[in-house]
Amino acid sequence: MLNNMTDGEEGEGGPDRQGDGLPKESSPFINSSAASNVDKSQQYDGKTMALFEEEMDTSPMVSSLLSSLANYSNLPTGSKEHEEAENNEEGARPTKKPIKAPQLGTLMGVYLPCIQNIFGVILFLRMTWMVGVGGVFGSFIIVFMCCSTTMLTAISMSAIATNGVVPAGGSYYMISRSLGPEFGGAVGICFYLGTTFAGAMYILGCIEILLIYIIPQAAIFKIEGLEGPEAEEALLNNMRVYGTIVLSFMSLVVFVGVKYVNKLALVFLACVILSIVAVYAGVIKTAIDPPVFPVCLLGNRTVMSKGYDICAKVIDIDNETVTTKLWRTFCDSDSLNATCDEYFNNNNVTEIQGIPGVTSGILAENLFGNYLEKGMFLEKRGIVSEEDPDSPPAGSNRYVLADITSFFTLLVGIYFPSVTGIMAGSNRSGDLRDAQKSIPIGTIAAITTTSIVYMSSVILFGACIEGVVLRDKFGEGVNGNLVIGTLAWPSPWVIVFGSFFSTCGAGLQSLTGAPRLLQAISRDGIIPFLRVFGHGKANGEPTWALLLTGSICEIGILIASLDAVAPILSMFFLMCYMFVNLACALQTLLRTPNWRPRFKFYHWALSFLGMSLCLSLMFICSWYYAMVAMGIATCIYKYIEFCGAEKEWGDGIRGISLSAARFALMRLEEGPPHTKNWRPQILVLVSVDAEQNIEQPRLLSLTNQLKAGKGLTIVGTSVQGTFLNNFTEAQRADQSLRKLMETEKVKGFSQVVISSNLRDGTSHLIQVGGLGGLKHNTVMVSWPRNWKQPECHEQFRNFIEVVRETTVASMALLVPKNIASYPSNGERFTEGHIDVWWIVHDGGMLMLLPFLLRQHKVWRKCKMRIFTVAQMDDNSIQMKKDLITFLYHLRIDAVVEVVEMHDGDISAYTYEKTLVMEQRSQILKQMHLTKNEKEREIQSITDISRGSIRRKNPSALRSQPSADEGASVAEQTEDQVQLIHSKNPSTPASPTSPTSPTAPAGGPTIWTDNKGAEKGRSPSEGNQEVAKDLFNMKPEWENLSQVDVRRMHTAMRLNEVIMKKSKEAKLVLLNMPGPPKNRVGNENYMEFLEVLTEGLNRVLLVRGGGREVITIYS
Repeated sequence: MLNNMTDGEEGEGGPDRQGDGLPKESSPFINSSAASNVDKSQQYDGKTMALFEEEMDTSPMVSSLLSSLANYSNLPTGSKEHEEAENNEEGARPTKKPIKAPQLGTLMGVYLPCIQNIFGVILFLRMTWMVGVGGVFGSFIIVFMCCSTTMLTAISMSAIATNGVVPAGGSYYMISRSLGPEFGGAVGICFYLGTTFAGAMYILGCIEILLIYIIPQAAIFKIEGLEGPEAEEALLNNMRVYGTIVLSFMSLVVFVGVKYVNKLALVFLACVILSIVAVYAGVIKTAIDPPVFPVCLLGNRTVMSKGYDICAKVIDIDNETVTTKLWRTFCDSDSLNATCDEYFNNNNVTEIQGIPGVTSGILAENLFGNYLEKGMFLEKRGIVSEEDPDSPPAGSNRYVLADITSFFTLLVGIYFPSVTGIMAGSNRSGDLRDAQKSIPIGTIAAITTTSIVYMSSVILFGACIEGVVLRDKFGEGVNGNLVIGTLAWPSPWVIVFGSFFSTCGAGLQSLTGAPRLLQAISRDGIIPFLRVFGHGKANGEPTWALLLTGSICEIGILIASLDAVAPILSMFFLMCYMFVNLACALQTLLRTPNWRPRFKFYHWALSFLGMSLCLSLMFICSWYYAMVAMGIATCIYKYIEFCGAEKEWGDGIRGISLSAARFALMRLEEGPPHTKNWRPQILVLVSVDAEQNIEQPRLLSLTNQLKAGKGLTIVGTSVQGTFLNNFTEAQRADQSLRKLMETEKVKGFSQVVISSNLRDGTSHLIQVGGLGGLKHNTVMVSWPRNWKQPECHEQFRNFIEVVRETTVASMALLVPKNIASYPSNGERFTEGHIDVWWIVHDGGMLMLLPFLLRQHKVWRKCKMRIFTVAQMDDNSIQMKKDLITFLYHLRIDAVVEVVEMHDGDISAYTYEKTLVMEQRSQILKQMHLTKNEKEREIQSITDISRGSIRRKNPSALRSQPSADEGASVAEQTEDQVQLIHSKNPSTPASPTSPTSPTAPAGGPTIWTDNKGAEKGRSPSEGNQEVAKDLFNMKPEWENLSQVDVRRMHTAMRLNEVIMKKSKEAKLVLLNMPGPPKNRVGNENYMEFLEVLTEGLNRVLLVRGGGREVITIYS
């Protein structure tokens, strides 16, 4: 049989690991190993299928797979394989064991195992006590609520179990494949812990039956003569000692051979059925001939049976009054004039029948509850007793007392384990002949049967047994008999031995199933630290998992109280059932294409009702246990989420995420976000080199510091070429983006487009990035570092186009300059300032960005300073007050300073700078002209420049090298336009300027051309030459654009002020001027920005998106 799933295939490193590195579940469909092993020539005979020949590797012929499709099964690694392995130990082990077809039907495979697992220790040891304390009405509500919960869960489980093949793992497999590995692992561990503590509960029940009802003399810690807490502690110590011994023995049995457990399973089941039949037979007998089980009452108090032989104070023997054992129990001697207990003297002794019978009408008396505090007397209703409140308390070894404080929620927690075990059928799905038919029918039939038995038992116990006997948990008032045994026919020992063997069998089943569940979880590899428990013996037996199960089970044994352990496992089972219902409801509501269960009698409302009942019962049983169980599940969930192996099981959580994302995107389409909710949703434009590596990785560092994982981040790049030819390069670029995003801890998406040129690719990213209402509103692009170089001419043109497009699209723009000097995510600034130069209103972007940056640990200790510029007619004092008030309302802490920048005369240096800029722009423009056009244009520029320089300094012109000396016309012209670059020594040069400074010590900076024409001149000569040139250059100034001159003047003045105030700042945020409306002034625009930011280390140029992004309102 092909493709049988084994544990190794699901675990890490299984043979079904595919190209993405994730283990895949075995499948008989496309890409299965069976098809790949078939020779290609056999897959299509002749030429009839030649049309599909090229795709035959990935799409094999249906004819070759029909057998696999029809016979596909997932047999679990369980007891059957273990038995086969043991049987083959003596002989030669075959290379490949033949796997028999599963033969179990609904009755043997599902119904009876569920019956055996549901009926258990609670029915025999606590059901009568629950009816006596809670009353018939209250107990019926508890039973009905718990049975309804399991019935609704069974309906949901049937839908999931019939939606395809369910391999070994039962509920864990269902939940993990429906809700994902995180939920599956968390609930799987809870189910494992519940099963393990169930084993402890069954063992404690077994020991309770043994020491109290079968062999009381075997107690190591004697209870005789002890009272109150001492007697209770002795009983618990006996439970601990014997429980540990029985646990060790059962673990050894499971370790040696599971086949013994499986062979004894039918025997244990027979004991359970026989015991229940005996109880019903006893009920029928009480209607005809009620049994004689007298109970002695002193007043209205129940007397312990070991304290009397005859239920009377005195008896007459041969006309002589003789005291009884009861007299001696309450008096200091056996004489008639002895001093006796006050209550004994004031009340009479009466004897009542413990089992009056089903026709006695006792049901009305037992209808309502009688909850007791610990240590209270068991009193019969309707009998008046005389009690002196001042009398000393009576000895606790005379009366039957309540051993624990009882209340409704406690009864729910104790009872619920008696309805668990509904997963027994689904756990054996691999052994069933038709699992999709047997699991729903068998499970629902088993729950129906057990529910009828439980509900009828509540009514029959209340109708047959006296209330004080029902409340007598350990049968101390009926000669130490098991209370349910007093009702059984033909003998109480039928119930005693039947319940003893059934609890032993249930404990063995728990110790068998829990390690296999843990092994299945471990081999899935979703919880890394549990992988060691996936190993075992050579035949697959989970040895290490059994050891851990025994250790956890020992914790329950040390608790030693059945009533304390039962609520613990109730929590874990309820959580498991809750998620089974959730899985079914989600699959139904999401209507995933693969949700096609054969079981049709389900509805999402029923699943939600079952989930609500489970959650309610968890908190009804014990709110603190519920919190602990949910805390454990949450911790496991988060651990798997952060550390576990990634699995893709097509789970429903992915479907929820998709539906929630679609719903949220549709809501975002309703309108733009409110100003209070606005945050930068950033599209980061990066470039890649020839090897598809990111050229500006610090852009992502800045993005992480600005976003801190909140909002939308898209990292995009463009690959030049065509989609068909360059798809591989695009994939490689996308991998580089994802890897860098993971390194820089940027939470977002990567996007790569392929375009015929990079300009169009960048434009496409800006236009189509995002989805629906979840689009970027901010673009981040790095400053083109070498834009003045001829080979980078296209780069800065693309940059300016990005500025224009973001302006048209009403998007904000962030341009970090000198991005390589920005801090990485691991760096920390212990001091310093973030300076904001707020020159024009941009919607508040300049206020919001430093606030967001200071949320990150890199910038957290930096102080914020805000500078604004006052003109000639502005009131700087009032401006400062208004700005302080504005920041106060914005709840932003910052130092405020108003810088006065008066309109001064435009300096000669400004004209000179503008002239150089325009001449450089004209030269750069020639890069795209034809050869003849280029030579004519350069010659005209050269003539103009020569005339200008000849008028300024004829001697300098004669000293220039001629064009005939090896320099080209273009090079010579570029050298000649290297005019005096700096008049003010305090203004440093840009590192990318085409001129280079020489600064003698103590003297001013002198800018020379690249050929060294000014070499050897003294500083004084340079200063004199500059003074001469100012007048001689006047004719050229008149030809300059006055708009450009004013812009250059503004850039230089602002740069001077910013350098004075913020030269030492860690970061400077500055309004970015808008681009020129036409493309003629592109080079001038770049020069303005260069001059504006000259000399600053880290500058973030900011353009608003045309809307308010910060508000003073809450």
